[in-house]
Amino acid sequence: MNFRKKSRGLLPTFQMTAMMDVIFLLLCFFVTTSVFSQWEYEIDISLPTAQSGKVPDRLPGEIIINIAKDGRVSINQQDLTLEALKGRLDRLAKYFPGQPVVLRADRETRYDALIKVVDTCRKADIWNFSMATSEDKGGGATGGR
Repeated sequence: MNFRKKSRGLLPTFQMTAMMDVIFLLLCFFVTTSVFSQWEYEIDISLPTAQSGKVPDRLPGEIIINIAKDGRVSINQQDLTLEALKGRLDRLAKYFPGQPVVLRADRETRYDALIKVVDTCRKADIWNFSMATSEDKGGGATGGR
């Protein structure tokens, strides 16, 4: 007497749950990296030109402060007062000393508005900042420094 059951082999199945998890994680990764890699071109700022202006390699964690024609200051499309900017820069200097900051001022921005932002950076102990310019090739704004 043979009491063993004849077992047919298990049919191969495709595990959709694991595949959906991997796809979801990849989607999250690409969405977050695309958000952090933006140069904030959405803001309507025409940069002044400079003969030495070129598109640099972006430094990791670089903070971009935009100064509009009317003197509005914004970071990540969020308008800030100088006091709020100083608070952010104070936290930045506390947790990440030597953090690079790029100042993108419109070519028609009043000089005193730019100096107020530079003073705010200095008061917050941020000394690693640079001014963004565009290349001096026919007036095209490329976002270099």
